[in-house]
Amino acid sequence: MNRAARSLKRGDSYSRIPVMHILYLLLILIAPFAGVNLLFLLSIILFLGIRFSGNFISYSRDVTSLAFSLVLMLFVSVISGGYSYTYPFYIVLAAFAIAAVGNHKTSFSETDTAPDYNLRRSRIKKRSFSIFWSSAFLALRIAAAFFAASWIVYWQDLPVSYNLIFFIAVIGAVTGSLFESIPSKIDKNISVPLGAGMTMWIFEEFRYWVPPEKMLVALLFSFLLGVLAYRAKIADVSALLSAALLGVLIIVFSGLSWFLLLLTFFILGGGFTRYKYTYKESIGIAQAKDGIRSYENVFSNSTAALALAVAYGVFPEYGLPIVYAYMGTVATATGDTLASEIGTTAKGRPRMITTLKLSEPGVDGAVSLLGELAAIFGSAVIGILAYLLGVSDNFILTVLITTAGGFFGTNVDSLLGATLQKRGVLSNSGVNFAATFTGAGVSAVLYLILT
Repeated sequence: MNRAARSLKRGDSYSRIPVMHILYLLLILIAPFAGVNLLFLLSIILFLGIRFSGNFISYSRDVTSLAFSLVLMLFVSVISGGYSYTYPFYIVLAAFAIAAVGNHKTSFSETDTAPDYNLRRSRIKKRSFSIFWSSAFLALRIAAAFFAASWIVYWQDLPVSYNLIFFIAVIGAVTGSLFESIPSKIDKNISVPLGAGMTMWIFEEFRYWVPPEKMLVALLFSFLLGVLAYRAKIADVSALLSAALLGVLIIVFSGLSWFLLLLTFFILGGGFTRYKYTYKESIGIAQAKDGIRSYENVFSNSTAALALAVAYGVFPEYGLPIVYAYMGTVATATGDTLASEIGTTAKGRPRMITTLKLSEPGVDGAVSLLGELAAIFGSAVIGILAYLLGVSDNFILTVLITTAGGFFGTNVDSLLGATLQKRGVLSNSGVNFAATFTGAGVSAVLYLILT
């Protein structure tokens, strides 16, 4: 195919894009009047028409994927209609709107797939990431999800608060953008709507919401901190969006002080990653990608904290045990990171936690006196800061329980690293995930015993 023909073909495909967006809008407009069952049949016809139409097949793999996602979500909504946990129709349309806004465009990815006509295959190339345009695009996705869901709720007269709709629209838009930023072989027009839809469904079941102005402040604050981390080169785009999602959820479910406590872990972790980085790099134990964190680092260390923060908002009657469990999980993440980043710089050789035999620095399960002291220091910092921020009102109890939970969780991390991770049963992220939940459990149990 010559250059002129290729340009004509690409130009023809881009000229059809507005037509597809008009079709997406029409689907949303007729949705409340058609109902979930009829729209399900129409979506199947649309998918089959796009999939087997010779006029579309040349350019619309993303369009086909998005139509397939709509079919799949409507199918789940239809079959769940007879059960107590129904996949709401309005959430299906909100998730579809989030993906449809981003169709043919990736605003949250640092890489792009470009066709190589000489080799007849695709190649991955680095692309620029614009904070301004991505922020505007995120706002557009929130608006699209809100209006799509509100359109269904209004015309079907559903007993759903518009505050709740805005709440889950923000969560869905950030989640969808996060899925878009994660490198994956799965088509973005499948992962984005399904990821956003499932997340919105989970939080819709809680029937928990805050005023829109509080939601916006939480989003702006957490997104700004993520941008600063990205600019400081301690987080990539996926970590930026992960931090934004964590920030929104933790702030609205439990409070700003809880998020600041978790933020302390990220700051200390990012800072001590650079501690003697050249030396750690010279012996091959430095953090990969120049210490830049990704979504895996964020969620493996923060999933327990997120679950506890949400539980605090949903189950306030169990507030105090959850508070101490939260402090314990953040202390574990902090203590483990400082033990790894500082302990590996010790002059003497570390010892394996399982056998106490001498080992090499950076080996999974290797511990040193300096690392253990760093873990105690990091955990104690979290306990002291938790008291200063008002997360807890008992200084001695807070510091003791938080430090104990963090120290125990850190050593569980080392133990799992020396056993399950070494055998390939768990990855490093899996070890962090298990250790942070362990630290939370230890702190909660200690609180119940001591009080």
